[in-house]
Amino acid sequence: MLPCYVLLDLETTGGNATVDRITEIAAVRIENGSEVARWSTLVNPGVRIPPFIQSLTGISDAMVATAPAFEEVARQLLELLDGAVLVAHNVRFDHGFLVNELQRLERRLQVKTLCTVRLSRALYPQFKSHGLDALLARHGLQTLARHRAMGDVEVVQAWLEVARTELGHEALQRAAQQLLQGSASLPPQLETALHDIPDTPGVYLMYGEGTLPLYIGKSVTMRKRVLSHFQASARVAKEMRLVQEVRRVEWRETAGELGALLLESRLVKTIQPILNRRLRNEKQLVAWRLADAPVTRPLLELVRMDEVDGTGLAQLCGVYRSKRQALEALRELAQNHGLCPQALGLESGKGPCFASQIGQCKGVCAGRESPAVHHLRLQLAMQAQRLQAWPFTGRVALREHDPQSGRTDVHVFDQWCHLATVHDEADLEMALRARSDGAPLAFDLDTYRLLLKRLSGAAPGSVVTLPDSEPADSD
Repeated sequence: MLPCYVLLDLETTGGNATVDRITEIAAVRIENGSEVARWSTLVNPGVRIPPFIQSLTGISDAMVATAPAFEEVARQLLELLDGAVLVAHNVRFDHGFLVNELQRLERRLQVKTLCTVRLSRALYPQFKSHGLDALLARHGLQTLARHRAMGDVEVVQAWLEVARTELGHEALQRAAQQLLQGSASLPPQLETALHDIPDTPGVYLMYGEGTLPLYIGKSVTMRKRVLSHFQASARVAKEMRLVQEVRRVEWRETAGELGALLLESRLVKTIQPILNRRLRNEKQLVAWRLADAPVTRPLLELVRMDEVDGTGLAQLCGVYRSKRQALEALRELAQNHGLCPQALGLESGKGPCFASQIGQCKGVCAGRESPAVHHLRLQLAMQAQRLQAWPFTGRVALREHDPQSGRTDVHVFDQWCHLATVHDEADLEMALRARSDGAPLAFDLDTYRLLLKRLSGAAPGSVVTLPDSEPADSD
């Protein structure tokens, strides 16, 4: 099949390579079609083996109590793998455990891998299941040591011989070489061909068995970004879960990074995939609204961001995830700047506040400071947190063009809100007319921050002010 490879199988205390440990290793080294070495050993994991795993594998705590630790057998294992391709059934599982065990010893595993689950899919595409139990049943193979490391290695070894007999040496070799060069690092259950995913800007949606995506991401090079998820799975628990569950990948191309960011944000907020955290809809976001009049009490009002449109942003300061967080931040601000908690609404009552009595308030509540001066100091203290007013008189368009794909996107905004992404003048006119009803725009914090950053570095002429459209005809 390959000039030199090692058939390997591990038994472990669980399925998470970052926290679980190895309990047994088995390996058979093949060179030029002949077996040259065979080795297996129990491994003391240093932790208790869960009862379910003991029942499944037959490996008990007592059996591994006197076995060597992984660090004692690591050198022998690496010598066996030297110069060979690591071959295993669902190789990502075994490879991930070896990577983590060696990292604990401050060593690196540098070895090519080949997955026999993917090899079975390539050689026998007419079958749906390609697990070891399916191979045993399909090809009439037998073993008395299922879920023991050497027993499972021997099943894979026997299956490779069956495939060579049924399909021929050249077919087996060709399929193995193609996987080794192209997609051996991919999850074995992945149905989407990696080369089908364009390496262009866009958003990718990763699905498991269900109809809703597990994760939505964006990149200016989607294929590379999707592959990076799989490559990081041995080190990052979230990526490992994604790799274990992903079945297919869908994608939507954009003309650039801005379009990908906007589309990712909208899809995550709408669908709320289980593995997306950062961009999920947060309706509890709140901000402080500063009163115009210095004598207003309280000077600040807490408002919900989902009730604010873009026209009132200039009066808002700070964005917080909860009322509690907003109050804590305001108390700290008052203390740092000698502001009056009573005037800010943090305390009730009349006359001098407690902070004034201990010298932490400059005394607007006791007549020692004028309301106008206190109001000005409050404005200066909150200036860094103040949201910016929309810097245009109306709607604007930002154009993106991808010379590789030839795609052009025009993104339309008003009052920091994304109205539409269009591709030609007809779509643009339709988008403008759709927003001519005067309905309030829903503010989105992620879009605000994204657009604020993009506008600050925008080249002259890249932002086009759009004319107002006539109201849509009514029946």
